[in-house]
Amino acid sequence: MTMSRALDPLEPVVGSEAAAPSMARAAARPAGIGQPLAPIFTAMAVMVLVVVALTFARSAGMVAALWGAAGVAVAVWLRTSRGPLYDLSFGGLIAAGIAAGNLLVGNSTELTMMFTVANMLEIYAAVMLARRFSPTLNLASVQGACRFLLAAAVIAPIPAAIFAAGMLWWMSGADFLDSVQTWWFGHALSIAVLSSFGLALTKREVARFRAPARAIEAVVLLGGLSVLSYAVFSQQRLPIGFVTMPLLLLIAVRLRMLGITAALVIISILAVGGSMRGFGPYAVMFEGPDRAMMAQLLVLFGYMPIMLVAALLEERDRFADRARLGQIRAERASEAKSRLLANVAHEIKSPVGGVIGIGELWKAGQLGPVSATQAEMADMLVKTARQVETLAHDLLDVARAESGAVKVELRPTDVPGVLEDVRRATALRPDAEGVRLEVINEGDGLVALADSQRLTQVIANLASNAVKYGGAGGVVIFRACKIHDGVRIEVIDRGGGLSVEKQTQLFEPFNRLGLERSAVEGHGIGLALAKRLVELQGGSIGVTSAPGEGATFWVELPAA
Repeated sequence: MTMSRALDPLEPVVGSEAAAPSMARAAARPAGIGQPLAPIFTAMAVMVLVVVALTFARSAGMVAALWGAAGVAVAVWLRTSRGPLYDLSFGGLIAAGIAAGNLLVGNSTELTMMFTVANMLEIYAAVMLARRFSPTLNLASVQGACRFLLAAAVIAPIPAAIFAAGMLWWMSGADFLDSVQTWWFGHALSIAVLSSFGLALTKREVARFRAPARAIEAVVLLGGLSVLSYAVFSQQRLPIGFVTMPLLLLIAVRLRMLGITAALVIISILAVGGSMRGFGPYAVMFEGPDRAMMAQLLVLFGYMPIMLVAALLEERDRFADRARLGQIRAERASEAKSRLLANVAHEIKSPVGGVIGIGELWKAGQLGPVSATQAEMADMLVKTARQVETLAHDLLDVARAESGAVKVELRPTDVPGVLEDVRRATALRPDAEGVRLEVINEGDGLVALADSQRLTQVIANLASNAVKYGGAGGVVIFRACKIHDGVRIEVIDRGGGLSVEKQTQLFEPFNRLGLERSAVEGHGIGLALAKRLVELQGGSIGVTSAPGEGATFWVELPAA
């Protein structure tokens, strides 16, 4: 870009090399002192920034390229707003600060009024757009950061740039498009960098650096960036601006949003200021104002996207914290549930034992003469009570398993012997009448590292289910074989099988897959308990089935 010196009247529009310290003070004021004083200190900071910006720009012999006053005013206004009356007083004080700065550097009354109106139009637009499209002002998320940058930094300066350029064309004949471009670049950069830093400078972010190690790390990284940026943009004339990228990425990863916005403030001041003075990688290839414009483009499109990396990491950390809290709550709820199950099981066992005893005495006629009907009712009473007793034992086992109270003693266990014991016990069940029970052992050395008592409990549960739900097929097979690093046990039935949907729900506690009202007895916790017991033994459990093709429940355990 070639910029005519007819644009000299535009010098009050852009730039400050002292923006970072003033910005830090202005943005920190709302957290440190009462909000009523924030407008006064901000107006004073804006006035100083205007004076320093214009003085530096004129000493460099060109228009300025970083207008710090706008970025400071937008950040503090957004951080401290308390209502319409506050906004009115804040805007008035900021306008007074801008006007005072222009008058102090010798601008005419007409230019002072024009630039004050243009600056206030831009600042007010940035504040309103930020409130509308980024109401939470949360830069610690990709969406929040993008919304703020697009609304406040990209769009807000456009109306003010058009107004100022039109007035300069009318007053001095300055090129309209060049004036719009100069205004937009300087002010967009200011709001994008300085306002972002001001919004990131919160008590929560600052608290992260109270730890000495983190504070030292921040000083080292930001100090290193300052030295490197000074060497690149204020001394050398080699095209090596890219060497700052790895350090900026490291700052985004380690220091997150506050660190990267502070780093962008530092590198913006050094890059733009050095380019205006004729130093840095653009001093050889470009002349006059074009050097500053290239530095602006480097910061806006080369360095600013790194802020989104920090926002993404902040978002990830927030989601991780939520997941961790959710896990803690789930674990506490699980512990409470386990305690409830254990208490319920203990409370049930004693009265149920009494009911069984009375039923047995009644059934045996020891409480007096018993008719056939009464004997049948007593038998039903005992049978139902024993079901409740079994449920109580299962509940207690589930509670103990989930709380980690179940202890397993892993020893070499003869799998064929376990299968034969389970086969014999299953054959004595009333519902196993007419069902052929077979044991198939494939190969020798079928010895698993398991708790024999708990393994028997698991296989017995699978056998009970096979008889109850798959006994219609007429056969239940117990099969054992070797696998690459252990022993596989299968309980196979020829029943109706299970759909894929039911298989996914099979090991959920208290889920009977829609058979709650069927004649088949059960409580829906046996398989859940079996799964937990197998896992405690270092194994895995699952099912292979299809509708109409029976089911194969398998358990895999490590070999002894």
